Amino acid sequence: MMKRFALVGVGVLVGAVAVATLDGARWMPTGVAEAASSDTYRQLNLFGDVFERVRNDYVEQPEDQKLIETAINGMLQALDPHSSYMPPKDFRDMQVQTRGEFGGLGIEVTMEDEVVKVVTPIDDTPAAKAGIIAGDLIIQLDGEPVKGLTLSEAVERMRGPVNTDLTVTVVREGTDEPFDITITREIIKIQSVKWRPEDDIGYIRITQFNERTFDGVKEAIDDLEKEIPADKLKGFVLDLRNNPGGLLDQAIAVSDVFLDRGEIVSTRGREENETQRFNARSGDLVEGKPVIVLVNGGSASASEIVAGALQDHRRATVLGSRSFGKGSVQTIIPLGSNGALRLTTARYYTPAGRSIQAKGIDPDIEVDQPLPEDLAGKVKARGESSLRGHLEAADGEEESGSFAYVPAEVKDDQQLKAALDLLRGIQVNSAFPPDPDSGVPN
Repeated sequence: MMKRFALVGVGVLVGAVAVATLDGARWMPTGVAEAASSDTYRQLNLFGDVFERVRNDYVEQPEDQKLIETAINGMLQALDPHSSYMPPKDFRDMQVQTRGEFGGLGIEVTMEDEVVKVVTPIDDTPAAKAGIIAGDLIIQLDGEPVKGLTLSEAVERMRGPVNTDLTVTVVREGTDEPFDITITREIIKIQSVKWRPEDDIGYIRITQFNERTFDGVKEAIDDLEKEIPADKLKGFVLDLRNNPGGLLDQAIAVSDVFLDRGEIVSTRGREENETQRFNARSGDLVEGKPVIVLVNGGSASASEIVAGALQDHRRATVLGSRSFGKGSVQTIIPLGSNGALRLTTARYYTPAGRSIQAKGIDPDIEVDQPLPEDLAGKVKARGESSLRGHLEAADGEEESGSFAYVPAEVKDDQQLKAALDLLRGIQVNSAFPPDPDSGVPN
């Protein structure tokens, strides 16, 4: 049975961080703001006074537009790492990116200590092929320092005509000196879903949630069920490792593929009447076959929604290491010809009422992925709680993330091997087993 979700009047994305490719947000027309107090207007007068003083007295003539955009970004960056201003071109680019095709290097990035930090390179893109890894700090672009640029400005400089080169200067933990990597820009076409049979098990990897993801998962299931005889098919592995997020409606639709009923996710804003709940529709497309979901420190936001929903409903066993922990939703507010505002407006909650903000999803079965010798001691565990200015956890202690390394070779992939063994009934060495009494019953 084919099931789709339509969010009438609102298109929603959720992503790991403010990124060069696609970010978390819901679309919303501008509305009526609350009336400001008289003290607020006095503060705005102060801003106007400072603005005029800079325009008139600074040693060089500044650009008014740049002053305003910098002031807006400063205000938003003081809120959390995921709120920002998008100039018109960036807004147009983001609208294109959600369709799963865009120009650039193929990296998810954020800003940290005034330099660009790589969250993750996207599979099969120029950045990944050139050797960029998660955690790299980009300090120069074609020899020009990144320091002093906003994230949007840095992203703009990383974009450019197809088949042109960009040299990025990288600082990597464990290396003594910065080094250069030259990357050739390409049109990045994201095939967000890849699949293959692993003998008697269907393996499905989702790299991000764009407009094509649900259709890709459905195609993957159809194809795998044709390749593996029904009497031999033991189940499915859904690999969400290093998946930074994407469209919320696609995360809901993918969750619904494996669920027959019940809540998938809820979003809760500042006011009680802003709560939204999204439920599964009747029909499990894999007809109850066992499912293992793989997560790690690079699994964020939309991928955490899927993992959390299937975990809470005890529909799947989550295996791997703690996920990133981005449990917030950003609203994209168009500003007419002036671009758009990306603003954190809600937290999302799993079916059991868990906020994973700055905590992440704890796997039912913890299996660490050993780092190769050349990366040992050079990469750090990743998580929302490590981002400067992050939105604090709704309740309880915050948790650190985990490593986001996934081997290129299956023979070295301990987490995948553990998932395959588990589906075949082989005992898995793990930190803790699934808790049959946890979560939301179906």
